[in-house]
Amino acid sequence: MRTRKKAKDPTRLIVAASEHDPDMLYATRFFAPDAFIFLEERGKRTLVLSDLEIDRARKQAEADEFVSYSALEREVQGKRKKAPAYEKVLSHFLRKRGVRSALVPASFPLGFAQELAASKIRLRATNGLFWPEREAKSEDELKLMRRALQITETGMARGIDVLSASKPGPGKKKLSWSGKTLTSEILRAEIDSAILRAGGLPANTIVAGGDQACDPHERGFGPLKADSLIILDIFPRDAKSGYFGDMTRTVVRGRASEAQRRLWEAVLAGQALALKKMKPGVDGLKLHNEVKQFFTDRGFATGVRQGRQVGFFHGTGHGLGLEIHEFPRFQKTVFKPGQVLTVEPGLYYPGLGGARIEDVVVVTKSGTRMLSRFEKRLEI
Repeated sequence: MRTRKKAKDPTRLIVAASEHDPDMLYATRFFAPDAFIFLEERGKRTLVLSDLEIDRARKQAEADEFVSYSALEREVQGKRKKAPAYEKVLSHFLRKRGVRSALVPASFPLGFAQELAASKIRLRATNGLFWPEREAKSEDELKLMRRALQITETGMARGIDVLSASKPGPGKKKLSWSGKTLTSEILRAEIDSAILRAGGLPANTIVAGGDQACDPHERGFGPLKADSLIILDIFPRDAKSGYFGDMTRTVVRGRASEAQRRLWEAVLAGQALALKKMKPGVDGLKLHNEVKQFFTDRGFATGVRQGRQVGFFHGTGHGLGLEIHEFPRFQKTVFKPGQVLTVEPGLYYPGLGGARIEDVVVVTKSGTRMLSRFEKRLEI
């Protein structure tokens, strides 16, 4: 899946746990919870793993050679009683292979770098992407991302189903579901359970109603109310591939007011504007500012009121892949074919509520292709 490097390319070194490090996962397509060593030299990929992981890696990882960490550790330890530090084993391995310099990610551990420097092994950190090819997603990657989005859509469908089945409780304000008050916590649990059953790993799903939704990353808490704007922002990871999905819908359980409808329709139109104008060569910052001006012209200005940010005060989108927020940032790129980005404008006004609508697209040669598929409906 990942393009094999050529012999003339620099020696590359990563020491990380692939469950948490996207560069290691991209390099190996192998999940491991503890750090291991990846070395690519003259086109050959070598993994150094613990006895716990090496046999599984031989079956699952994309690599040419598998080396036992414990064997290297014994060579360094010799007759000493105390096992050597990890960085000592790393240094020994590299010296044994004749490595004198290597390219490492910017996140490479400082303690390891200092040990290698003492062994006269020069490291150079990348200024940008460690794997530049991660920016343009392959067709195989797009299939994996579509699966991650299907998992996301399963969670969204469950959230909408629960809200649809809820009723206004006593006082006609708080929603009731299955005989109890429907809270952000309960709805989030229902969404996350559906994601788990579909093969995803939920993380910090947002179910925020009313003024809570005016803080875009507020997860939401407490009772959900009828006739109130509710933001559902779902971004699980596919447990099998590691790729993320991401989708946001804003709904009202009941009847939206005219002001709520105007807010929601402006966001929908702002997203449509961005989607229409995205194509190779377009500057993301200029398009972001165009969307913000569009909102202003519709009567939804961005600024500070009573000490709080209001309007459209976050980015129009972000890169998506093996990270939930990965390169490129919408406002800091000129669009190129193969980039996968979210498009998620939003408007937030305390007293009225917040609205955000988010989908995922891949930039094509002539525009964009939508990867996410879920209806956009205000009232349910």
